[in-house]
Amino acid sequence: MAILTKSGRTAIAQSIAAQPVFMAWGRGESAWEETPPSEPVTSTALVDTVGFRKSSRVLFCEPDPDGEIVVTSGRFKLSDTPTNHLFCEFRFDFEDAQGETLREVGVMVGTTPKADTPAGQFYFKPEELDKDGTLLLLEYRKPLYRDIGVRETFEFVITF
Repeated sequence: MAILTKSGRTAIAQSIAAQPVFMAWGRGESAWEETPPSEPVTSTALVDTVGFRKSSRVLFCEPDPDGEIVVTSGRFKLSDTPTNHLFCEFRFDFEDAQGETLREVGVMVGTTPKADTPAGQFYFKPEELDKDGTLLLLEYRKPLYRDIGVRETFEFVITF
């Protein structure tokens, strides 16, 4: 039986890290209140996308019980050498999706803004993109209301 080796998984992580990585967030379904449904592994997009934010940081990391990165899957520390784990951080600004109720998030690669978007723009509405990209990670969540004066930061570790 053939397997995907750790070095092969690290190569995949390196390929992803070399590209712009975005986080998409969306409204999902209004019925997803306290108990969101399980995420379908066959998903290719969010249900109702509101916007996309370019990553603040994409770095290699490794499991560490004392690590400074804490996510639902465990603790990690940053690594100077490539690993099969990618730490992705997204910092949303105050005005991003203001007034929206968000119930779904996704990490995307291959997202392509339209050519006429200003240089230095990090947040995009769906109509400002030529291509949404490929969905790597999907999470349905309890509702998050985007209120004025609040900046959101999301952190994920994706293991290949």
